[in-house]
Amino acid sequence: MPRAVRRYDRIARINEVVREVLGDELERIDDPRLGLFTVTGVEVSPDLRQANVYYSALIPAPGGRGVPPRQRRREPPDADKAEHEQETAVALREVTPQLQAAIGRQVRMKYTPQLVFREDPAIRTGERVDEILRQLHSEGE
Repeated sequence: MPRAVRRYDRIARINEVVREVLGDELERIDDPRLGLFTVTGVEVSPDLRQANVYYSALIPAPGGRGVPPRQRRREPPDADKAEHEQETAVALREVTPQLQAAIGRQVRMKYTPQLVFREDPAIRTGERVDEILRQLHSEGE
């Protein structure tokens, strides 16, 4: 009986490979401005010239590892959050050439895509839903 071969769209495979390369390379970069940084997705254009890289960056809490998870994820004031987002964007612009070079070395493609970093909107949506649920829960008590 022939095995069912799972076929993946070429662009979807490229998206996943680029995401993995970026994730690995970002782990090696020692920049405190990137802190708790995760590449959540990549969308490479069909002509392979540009890649939108979606990311999530959490603000590390003072004390870091010894702090219980509930306290670690506490929402920072808006000013701190905006400052952290700006620092993350600057850090990403500075390491973009290094990341593109890593993609060029590790992924065999005709073109190395130009990286455009965007904060993942799904993360903010999830945070907003979580906030609404917490408000509803506290009103119910």
